[in-house]
Amino acid sequence: MAQAPTQSINQEFAEKFAGSLAMQRRAQQVIAGGMNHDGRFVMPFPPYISHAQGAYKWDVDDNQILDYVMGHGSLLLGHNDPDILAAMQAKLGHGTHLGACSPHELEWAEEVQRLVPNAERVRFTGSGTESTLLAIRIARSATGKKMVLKFEGHFHGWNDYLLKAEKPPFDAPFSPGIPEETWDTVAVLPANDPAALEARLAKGDIAAVIMEATGGSWATMPMNPGFPQEVRDLCTKHGALLIFDEVITGFRWAPGGAQQSTGVTPDLATFAKIIAGGMPGGAVTGTADAMAVLEFRSTPGWNATKKVRHQGTFNAQPVAAAAGTTCLQKVADGETQRYCDALASNFRAGLNGVLERRNLPGFAWGDSSVFHIALGLTCTNRTAGDLRAPEGPTPLELKVSDSSAANQLLYPAMLLEGIELFHGGGLVSRSHTQADIDRTVDAFDRVLGRLEAEGVI
Repeated sequence: MAQAPTQSINQEFAEKFAGSLAMQRRAQQVIAGGMNHDGRFVMPFPPYISHAQGAYKWDVDDNQILDYVMGHGSLLLGHNDPDILAAMQAKLGHGTHLGACSPHELEWAEEVQRLVPNAERVRFTGSGTESTLLAIRIARSATGKKMVLKFEGHFHGWNDYLLKAEKPPFDAPFSPGIPEETWDTVAVLPANDPAALEARLAKGDIAAVIMEATGGSWATMPMNPGFPQEVRDLCTKHGALLIFDEVITGFRWAPGGAQQSTGVTPDLATFAKIIAGGMPGGAVTGTADAMAVLEFRSTPGWNATKKVRHQGTFNAQPVAAAAGTTCLQKVADGETQRYCDALASNFRAGLNGVLERRNLPGFAWGDSSVFHIALGLTCTNRTAGDLRAPEGPTPLELKVSDSSAANQLLYPAMLLEGIELFHGGGLVSRSHTQADIDRTVDAFDRVLGRLEAEGVI
């Protein structure tokens, strides 16, 4: 067993990131909950970042950090891509909010339409959560049905409807602040069970099925390869719309997102993050028929009884439009995605190789350019290579793997090595290099020794 260090990981972390600790204490006195995004809650406390460039960022203590959070998945090209910055700067002098339709939003929409298979029509929003909320509103109006169906562990933003069954226990009857009556309009099933899905759809009251097409929580819970097509076929058979949540997969899995990588075209799809080049912004795309409920019409009664209302002060604001248009143009040929996918595959293989050599329980897995790490769990198909879908652990075990004692301590231990994970995983960008991956794998090896010494693995 490795020699125990003179300090515990958390003790050393508090010293090295003392400026962040002081800022967290200040934040707790002024910001509700101490932070502005629940996903930034980490133990023992979060780092406070002052600036970033490429694959790196720097905290308030001037620690250089290799970044795998990548703007919560928004930054496929890395921090401060020069072309995106130039496009944004060019628009700033024209006005940050024109309070009107603009040519910038039209150019952006046409770029989305060019890349996304189902994008006969595009509607911009302010965020991913707004996109999923709008998509289910469109589906309910288009079909005249009330119920929406989602799968356990799939994340679709924080709107009242779709938080249901996102975290275990999946059968929890309520969440604080959300009326139970709201959740009564959302049905939940486990993924990868087409028989159960057909039985529920056969009742005839489902307006739409919404899903992360590559697996819940950005492929933490892998999807059987044929399941998206089975969902597509069953939705068509039973008159329900299919919605792909592409907030993370959009333009990352392929230039056309998960629709392109799976070969399955949904009726509606939701986007944010990469679509806006890392700026605030999102979108719903869909067939002309499905999106028609957003139109104003002179038909008597249409605007009052059928048209879906949708506002948003910052929808398609020109600076975000410039960032999004430029980003999509840069990733349209697929070279960026191929580069990132290959790097992530090498990364997952490197992490598994370390675990194999040390003969420790755990594995790394993922799809496209994302990775997840579960320490303390075992799977029957771990090798010293890449792994897409671990066999043995249940979807629930995979979902909660980053809350294990070992994974909780992995985060600060890796930050002590100058590397930030996104909880128990992360995302690779075009700014990362093979040298960055090699450095991270070596750091992971050293950290496992420390975790052994602290008795958590």
